[in-house]
Amino acid sequence: MGREENGQAPGEVTAQLGRWRSGETSALETLVPLVYAELRKLARAQISLERTNHTLQPTALVHEVYLRLSAGTAPPAADRGQFYGVAARLMRQILVDHARRYLRAKRGGGAPAPSPSFDLIPGRAIRAEEFLALDQALRKLAQVDERKARAVELRYFTGLQMAEAAGILSVSVMTLHRDLQFATAWLAAELTRPPSGIR
Repeated sequence: MGREENGQAPGEVTAQLGRWRSGETSALETLVPLVYAELRKLARAQISLERTNHTLQPTALVHEVYLRLSAGTAPPAADRGQFYGVAARLMRQILVDHARRYLRAKRGGGAPAPSPSFDLIPGRAIRAEEFLALDQALRKLAQVDERKARAVELRYFTGLQMAEAAGILSVSVMTLHRDLQFATAWLAAELTRPPSGIR
């Protein structure tokens, strides 16, 4: 991130974000082509986390993000970093919905159980069950500390480097590192917690 996409003049993406934020819905139609390459990069990173036989393609994921942005399901972003953060979160929500449909078709609607062997490793493909378990744990973490949940989202779900993720969160790389240490330990404990009533 931090560079203008597709050879556009500096500030053009920022200008369109400003128009969109001020209520000009047509600005989104101009904005998406400018950031399309980066959105596809995010989409590929997120899809690569899931099972190898995933049927959703990056282009379809970007298209679905555009539809949700057009429908007003996410607030307009104030800057480039915030826009990519919003897009990444929408992609995760879409993939969660997709994973739920996949599991319903595969198992007749049975509830997936978290995998106690789950490890947070950037770029490692995980099963649909693990993906849903992680999403649920991230939602709980966001209630405890939203920034730490966003740190995990940006680092592990979008494939961003530490400096890029820190920039989006407006924190130092050192602070991001500490946030991720806390978050990964918290998520590991949450994902390996026995179901209620089991000792």
